[in-house]
Amino acid sequence: MSDTPGPDLSLIGHQLKQLLTDVGGLRDDITVLTAITMRLDGTQTALLTEVRAIHSQHSRLANRVRALETQSDA
Repeated sequence: MSDTPGPDLSLIGHQLKQLLTDVGGLRDDITVLTAITMRLDGTQTALLTEVRAIHSQHSRLANRVRALETQSDA
């Protein structure tokens, strides 16, 4: 180390600025990944609702077909 504090403090200041820049970049990355995760979670929930609705439609259709089959047998 040198006897003059100037260059060492300048180096530390530069490294601190670089560290803050890196942390800001990581924060942006986390924000993007969180948004992607939340979108996928919402999509999964919507898909589950859609599958349940389709299942309900299918069940009602099957009941109607069964009723028609019963009428034609009688």
